[in-house]
Amino acid sequence: MNQELLRIVENIARDKNIDKESIFIDLEEAMVSAARKHFAEPESNIVVNIDRSTGEITAFKDDVQIDIKQLGRIPAQTAKQVIIQKIRADERSSIYAEFVQRKGEIISGTVVRYESGALIVNLDRWTEGFMPKGEQIMGQTHRVGERVRCLILDVKETSNQVKIILSRTHPDFIRQLFGLEVPEISEKIIEIRALAREAGYRTKVAVVSFDEKVDPVGACVGVRGSRIKNIVDELGGEKIDIVRWNESSQVLVSNALMPAKVSEIALCFELGRATVVVDEEQLSLAIGKHGQNVRLAARLTGWDIDILTPEEYNRGIEQLANSIKAVEGVDDAIVDKLIALGVISVSDLEDVGVEPLVDELNIDSDIACKLVAAASKEAERILAESKQNEAEKELAQQTKTKDNE
Repeated sequence: MNQELLRIVENIARDKNIDKESIFIDLEEAMVSAARKHFAEPESNIVVNIDRSTGEITAFKDDVQIDIKQLGRIPAQTAKQVIIQKIRADERSSIYAEFVQRKGEIISGTVVRYESGALIVNLDRWTEGFMPKGEQIMGQTHRVGERVRCLILDVKETSNQVKIILSRTHPDFIRQLFGLEVPEISEKIIEIRALAREAGYRTKVAVVSFDEKVDPVGACVGVRGSRIKNIVDELGGEKIDIVRWNESSQVLVSNALMPAKVSEIALCFELGRATVVVDEEQLSLAIGKHGQNVRLAARLTGWDIDILTPEEYNRGIEQLANSIKAVEGVDDAIVDKLIALGVISVSDLEDVGVEPLVDELNIDSDIACKLVAAASKEAERILAESKQNEAEKELAQQTKTKDNE
């Protein structure tokens, strides 16, 4: 019995996660290549068999048995090169098959090095992952030897390697972290309905519970914030807002803009726009630093969100009412219908156009055309006035600068 060969096959199969049968086939093919090299007969009929239970090797050339051990040094070198190539190909196939199934999962690895800005992470003894700079959280750096968790974003097989692309910025990384930290999510009691993220800065997560006894927000936060703290620590201090999901768009938009308090919301389905009214002292909170809060809320809800103060909102309504009331046959009832449609300014009416007024509000087409025309005219006037005011301010600033000189 050729126990040594069997042990070698067993060790290679275990260490490189390759099927033993594939290794035996590779060995047989490598020996066939070596024999053809020895006899200098590329097309000759050579068959090599390895007994899977004993490891004994038998070889035949044109149905005549040959001793594979007597082929010499050069054929042996050929066999060695062939087997190395084939085992490497099998190893690539094995790695690809394993990791392509794990695509979208979180995996832990050890930082090996930085390579042209990309982070190379050792995932196991033989496999390295590649995290491009764009998939790394801005401001975070990792030391060599540090354990790091990341998302398997993609797996690509090339001619000479398997490229496993990792990410810590993808929104699914947050989803998977919540699944690990909040058992109710993995048990399907709570579901993440929507998620919007600016990696390294802030994330908004909308959650819903399928059990009335389970509070989705409280479950995600955890006792004394323990669960959310673990996620925030993993992300290096990134802020996370847990938002209660609601099928009502008005309620959802209001929840998404928290911690700001919303006074009123007007939804225009025709434009996909939500006009949100907040008090003056809530304005900066609703918009957020560099517009981050409203931007994430818009992405979370799918609505284009405009934030106005009560003064701005009322001014828009007044300009709209004054412009369209000049049209014959238009009264307060039509103004109210337009506001109910989510049209709260002349620019909104201009953008909505004639068709929705006829189809949704049953307004006569001639009157609808006149309404849109009146709104367009008023919008042009407001724009011209705004430009003039800006020009006057700029001129006044230039004059002030000259006087100071």
